[in-house]
Amino acid sequence: MISNYYTEIRLEAHECKRSLNAIDDALYVIGGKWKLRIIATLSDGSHRFNELQRAVKGISARVLSNELKDLELCGLVERRLSAQKPFVAEYILTDYSLTLKDVLASLNGWGAMHRERIKQSLADQQ
Repeated sequence: MISNYYTEIRLEAHECKRSLNAIDDALYVIGGKWKLRIIATLSDGSHRFNELQRAVKGISARVLSNELKDLELCGLVERRLSAQKPFVAEYILTDYSLTLKDVLASLNGWGAMHRERIKQSLADQQ
């Protein structure tokens, strides 16, 4: 089974280099512990900073601030200020972030499958 998988994905050297470059670019934008969690949290609508921090368990305010700035620079998140005082900032996903829909769905599916595999493996050991 596994040997068939490798023959199916085998790439020529130039294709492999191009593929690695594309993967590097993607991981630069969405890699790390927090970015995809932030994007997933914002997928249900806009959030204020403190709401977002509470929803993304374990993230510090400083790290959240830096991650949001990075996501803004990449065009995935937009920071909107209310028109009235006191000014309130809310974070929302951009239309461009919708291009990650299949990536998130694939990661979700693989993660759920992997979690079940680990549970089954532990159950088999007992």
